[in-house]
Amino acid sequence: MADSSILTLGTARSLLVDSSVCDSRIAETTKDLVFLGMACEEGEDMLPKVETRVVLVGAAGRSGPLLKALQDINTPFIITDNVQEFADGENADFETVFVLTDFDSPDYTYLYKRDNRIVGPPVVLHCAAKEEPLQFACRPLYSTTMLNLSLCFTGFRDKDEMKCLANLVHHMGGSIRKDFSTKVTHLISQSTHGEKYRLAVCMGTPILTPSWIHKAWERRDQLNFQADEEDFRTQFKVPPFQDCILSFLGFSNEEKTNMEERTLKHGGSYLEVGDERCTHMVVEENSVKELPFTPPKKLFAVKQEWFWGSIQMDARAGESMYFYEKNDSPAMKKAVSLLSLTTPTSNRKRRRLKDTLAQLTKETEISPFPPPRKRPSAEHNLSVSSLLDISNTTDACKALAESTKPSKSSTPVLSKQSARWQVSKELYQTESNYVDILSTILQLFKLPLEKEGQVGGPILAQEEMKTIFGSIPDIYEVHTRIKNDLEELLTDWSENRSVGNIILKYSKELVKAYPPFVNFFEMSKDTIVRCEKQKPRFHAFLKINQAKPECGRQTLVELLIRPVQRLPSVALLLNDIKKHTSDDNPDKITLEKAIESLKEVMTHINEDKRKTEGQKQIFDVVYEVDGCPANLLSSHRSLVYRVETIALGDQPCDRGEQVTLFLFNDCLEIARKRHKVINTFKSPLGQTRPPPPLKHIALMPLSQIRRVLDLQDTEECINAFALVVHPPTEQDNLLFSFQLAGEDAVKSTWLRTLCRHVANTICKADAEDLIQCTEPDSLQVSTKDMDSTLSKASRAIKKTSKKVTRAFSFTKTPKRVIQRAFMANGTPEEKSQMLSCENHICSSSTLAAHHSPSMANLSSMFERKYHTFSRSTTHLF
Repeated sequence: MADSSILTLGTARSLLVDSSVCDSRIAETTKDLVFLGMACEEGEDMLPKVETRVVLVGAAGRSGPLLKALQDINTPFIITDNVQEFADGENADFETVFVLTDFDSPDYTYLYKRDNRIVGPPVVLHCAAKEEPLQFACRPLYSTTMLNLSLCFTGFRDKDEMKCLANLVHHMGGSIRKDFSTKVTHLISQSTHGEKYRLAVCMGTPILTPSWIHKAWERRDQLNFQADEEDFRTQFKVPPFQDCILSFLGFSNEEKTNMEERTLKHGGSYLEVGDERCTHMVVEENSVKELPFTPPKKLFAVKQEWFWGSIQMDARAGESMYFYEKNDSPAMKKAVSLLSLTTPTSNRKRRRLKDTLAQLTKETEISPFPPPRKRPSAEHNLSVSSLLDISNTTDACKALAESTKPSKSSTPVLSKQSARWQVSKELYQTESNYVDILSTILQLFKLPLEKEGQVGGPILAQEEMKTIFGSIPDIYEVHTRIKNDLEELLTDWSENRSVGNIILKYSKELVKAYPPFVNFFEMSKDTIVRCEKQKPRFHAFLKINQAKPECGRQTLVELLIRPVQRLPSVALLLNDIKKHTSDDNPDKITLEKAIESLKEVMTHINEDKRKTEGQKQIFDVVYEVDGCPANLLSSHRSLVYRVETIALGDQPCDRGEQVTLFLFNDCLEIARKRHKVINTFKSPLGQTRPPPPLKHIALMPLSQIRRVLDLQDTEECINAFALVVHPPTEQDNLLFSFQLAGEDAVKSTWLRTLCRHVANTICKADAEDLIQCTEPDSLQVSTKDMDSTLSKASRAIKKTSKKVTRAFSFTKTPKRVIQRAFMANGTPEEKSQMLSCENHICSSSTLAAHHSPSMANLSSMFERKYHTFSRSTTHLF
C-alpha cells in the first residue's frame, strides 16, 4: 500500500455548518469536516496517527478518472463489491472512507446506518483538480455543489418533503438553519408571506423555490457547476405575485392590459374587481376618489406603488405601507363650496365671482413676496372729487381732519402692482418650479439608481446612467443660484433693481451646462426607452416614481425635456420684462444683453433640433390669422393643438363669436372668425391668395393661465370650459369661457393637453392641479339659446351698433397716429396749429373741421401700423 494518509482532528475546520431543519424537529449533532493529509498547526495537540483506507464500492472502482484522481493526491484505496467486510465492526487501526456513486442504493443504506464515512466521486475529483487533500464531513457528502451555502426553509407543511430537501442540501455540501439570520444565504420558500419572507426581502437574500435544490442535485456530477451561479439561480426565484390574485381599479384600458400581462409574467393571476377570490385590489389613487365597496378583511386594497415596487424588488412588497386611503383636500372642498354659492343681485354676483376666481388661483400662487405697498402717508389721501364736495364750514373742516387720520384698525391698502414687478415675480416662480423639477430628477431617479447595495443588484449600468442624466447636476447647480438671486431681488424690490444682471452673471456657466445635455437628449431618451423594454426592474422603478406627487404623473422622459424648453421660456420672460421697463431704466440695456447671452447659449445647440414641420405649421397659422404677431414665429415653438369654440362671455371677445384657439407649446393664440371679407391678398410674386378667415384677438403666454375649469354639463350648459387668466397688466383675474364647437373635439383630451403645456411652461410637475371640475352656474356661464334666432339677432344688433358708433366717432383712429400724420405730411401752418391743439383741449370737431391733404394718407399709414403680419409674407428678416 502506498504512503498512508494521516488523519488529524485537532486542526480540522468545519466547512459545513449544521443545524436542525426549519420546523422539522430534526436534531443532529454538528461535527467538524476533516481533511486527510492536513498538517497540524504548531502548538496544537496531535491525536495518534491512524492509517486511512479509501474503499471504492461497486461502479466507483471501475471509474478511470476516479482512480487517477486518488493517485494524484497520494491517497491509497481499495476496490470492493462487498461493503460488509469493511463496514462491520470497529477498527482502531484504520479510518475507512467509502466512495459510492449512488446514494439511493442498498450499500448506501447499509453504510449510513452504521455511521460510516461516505463521499461521492465528485468530492474526490474536486480535491484532485484543486490539488487539495481529500475532505469529508460527518454526513454523507456526494459533491460540493452547495459548498459554503446556508439555507433556511419557510412555508412548508409536508415534513417528509422538507426532510428530503434537507438531505439533498447536506449531500451537496450545504447547511440548514432553523432561524433566519444574516448567516443565511438563501431562503427556500413555498409562499410570499411570513416573517422569514419579509426579513429575506429586507436583507436582499435570494428567495428560491424547492425546484432549485432538485435541479442542482440533477447536475451534481458536473465538477465546475455551483448551485449559486446567478444564471442558474435566477430561474428558480419565487415570483413576487405567487399565490396572488389581483384586480385593477381606476386604470385606463391600455394601462390595465399592461399590468395584467405583467401579473401573469410574475407568477400571479387576475380577475375583475369585486370577485371574491381576489387577494389584492390595486387602485389608481389619483383617479379613484372612493372605493366602490368596502373591502373584506382578506382583500388588500393597495396603491399601484405596491404593484410596481414588488416587480422592482422582484419580491412581494409588504402591503401595510401601501394601503389605499381616501384623499380629501380641505382646500379643494372650500373652493368647491365657494363655487356652489349664488347671490341674488348682480353686484353681489360679481363680487362672488371675483372671490371664486381668487380662491381658484390661490393654490397656484407660490410666491412668498407681497406686492409693493404705498407709503402710509399716501394711503389716506382724499381724492380731488372728495375735496370738491366738502363745503367750507367748521364742521366740514373737522370732518376732513378726522378723515385724514389713519385708523388703527384699518389694514394697509396694497398699491397697484407694476407690470415689471408682475413679470419678474413670474420669472422667479417658474425658476423655482424648474429647480424643484431638477431636484426631483436627481432625488427620485438619479441618486436611487446610483445607490450601492440595491436589492437585486444595480438596476442600470454606469454607462447608461451617464447617458440618461448627462449634465443635469450642473444645470441644477447654476439654476439654484439664479433662483436664490431672484429671490433676494424680489425681497427688496425696486423698479431700478436689475434683473438682466442676474442672467448675465451666470451666462458662461449656462453655455457649459446646457449644450452637452440638449444635443444628446435624443440619445438619452432612446436609452430610457431601450432599458425600460429590456429591464423589467427599471420599468417598475419608473412606474413607482411616476405615481409620486413630486413627478405629477410624468415619465422620466417628460421631466428630462424641461431643460430643453427652459432657456427659450426665460428669453420670452426677459423680453416681457424689457417691454415693461422704461427707456430711462438702466436695466433695459442689461436685459437686452441678457437676452443676447441666452441666444448665444441656444446657438450652441445643434441645428438638427429644429423642427421643420412645426415651423411650417406656424407659418400656416400666420397666413390664416389676420394681424397675427410676427413674434409668433420662433425656432423653439411648435403647434400642439387647434380647437374651434364659441365665446360664452364678454372676454376676450363678444358672446357668440366663433373663436379658434391655437395651442402652442408655450402660448395660446386666440383668433375669431372675420365678419366680412373685403378682398384678397396678393403676394409680391403676383400669386393671389384667399383672404385670412380669422382675425387676431390675443397672443397669450401660457404662464398667464392660473386655472383650467372643466364645466360640468347641465341643461343650460353643454360641452363648455373656462380659463382663469391673470395678465400682468391687470389687478384681478379674468374669466374666458368657451363652448367646444367641433364634433371631433374631445373636451377631456383638449383640457389635459392644455394643462400639460401650461405646467411645462410654468415648470410645475403636476398638471392635474391646474384643472378643476366646476358647476357652470357658480361662474354665471351658460350655453342656452346660443343658436336661437333671438340670440343671433341680438348679436347682429350689437355688431351694427358698434359699427355705427365707430362711423360717427373719431376715436376709432388713435390720437397719436393722427398727430404723427399731421406732423409728417402737413404744412408748417398745419404743424403749428397741431402743436397749439396739444397745449389746449382740442375737440374732435376742431380736428374734423381742419382739412389737410395729409389725411388722405391715413389709411395707408394704418395699414402699415396695425397690419402686423400679412399673408403675403414669405420670408423673415
